Parts: sequence; structure tokens; C-alpha cells
Amino acid sequence: MASLVLEKVNAGYGKLQILFDVSFHVPDKQITVVVGPNGSGKSTTLKAIFGIANVYSGKIVFDGKNIAGMPPHRIAKLGIAYVPQTDNVFAKLTVRENLEMAGYGMPEDEVRERVREVLDMFPILKERMNQKAGTMSGGERQMLAMAIALVRRPKLMMFDEPTAALAPKIALEILDIIQRLRDEHGITILLVEQNAKKALEIGDRGVLLVGGRVAFEGSARELLEHPDLGRMYLGLVAEEAGGS
Repeated sequence: MASLVLEKVNAGYGKLQILFDVSFHVPDKQITVVVGPNGSGKSTTLKAIFGIANVYSGKIVFDGKNIAGMPPHRIAKLGIAYVPQTDNVFAKLTVRENLEMAGYGMPEDEVRERVREVLDMFPILKERMNQKAGTMSGGERQMLAMAIALVRRPKLMMFDEPTAALAPKIALEILDIIQRLRDEHGITILLVEQNAKKALEIGDRGVLLVGGRVAFEGSARELLEHPDLGRMYLGLVAEEAGGS
């Protein structure tokens, strides 16, 4: 069952078109990884889904409803969370204040309960509750950004290059958390990631964008092991792609 379906989506910013007839589906409770060379439209795809980029034509169907052109606040209420690559926390607020802001509009007791839930998933944040988010490490800020999104209990989480600029060990930890969101919490994931090999290794589905168009859609393993696509567009060599 597909949680999200894109049908011939043409999108961009103003008169600048970035995506051309993009079609793919995101199965429920799976990790779908979007990869491709720089400038291929990966981030724009997430922004089009979340109502930030302009959708000129096509459909974006989530849980049976066409959300193309909806404003972001309405899309968020339907159960989609978007974690951008940068500016994803309130740097001048404490961890506690960031998490409480995520529950804006909810009853206080419900916010407290949900904050307790996400702190169980991110124990490091328990030690940082009174620390300003802007003074935390890159990995800790990324965990806080995830926790903020999870306070709303989303059905679908979209990540835009969550491991960018992180040390390799921390990057693997972030990808492990994303895996656990799928495996332990049943959350559908749409992941744009620069580390194509590691992302496809944890993913169920793979989508390759080239020049704003879909060049491949299928299983993540099939894309990872493809003898030509990986070498041409993802910097993978056949021996490396086939290894574990």
C-alpha cells in the first residue's frame, strides 16, 4: 500500500522549473530513498510535497487526498513532517522550549506525554534540556530536529540530507535512528541522502533523479547493485555496490 504517490509532478520556483513529470510512490511503513547527482531536484521534490516549492501540474496524493498546492501548515496537520537540512531547530531556544514549541496548540498534558515519548527515543536530549539548541553539536541538533517532528506523531517523515556535514560515526547513528523509526514505530520515511550507498543499504525502495526526472524507481538493493546507474550517477563502483 502506498502512503504517498507522485503523479507527473512538474514543480519549481516561480518560472524556474526543476522537476519534470516526476512520478513515484512511497510505500507505507517503508524507507524510500531519493538519490541523484547535485542539482537533480532531490530537495525540490520534498519541498513540492510539503507545499514550499510551486507545483505547476500533476498530483501528490497522501492517504487518498491530493495535497498538491496545499499550504505547509495544512499538510503538516495531515501527518507529514519535513526535516530540512538546515535551520531545523530554534537556535536561541533551549531543547525544552524547542520541544514545547512543537506541541503548540495541544493540551499541556498531551505535550508533556509526547515530549516524554521522544526523550525516551533520544536519551542524549534529556541531558540537554536547558541547553540552547544553537550551542549543541551538529548530530545533537539533528536529533533535536527529529524529536521536534516526532512530537506531532507524523505518519510520514521526510528528511533532507540529515547526515550532511556530520562526522561519519554520527552520520551512521542518525541513519540507524531513521531505521528504528521505521522498524519500531511504523513511520513511513522519505529520505534524501548524499551518502547513497549507506542510505540504499537501509532503504526498501530507491528513486534516482537525474536532471529533474526519474531515471530509476524500484528496490533499493536493485539500484545499489545496478552496474551502470550507480557508477554513472552515484559514485559507486560495481564491487563496492555489491558488497555489504
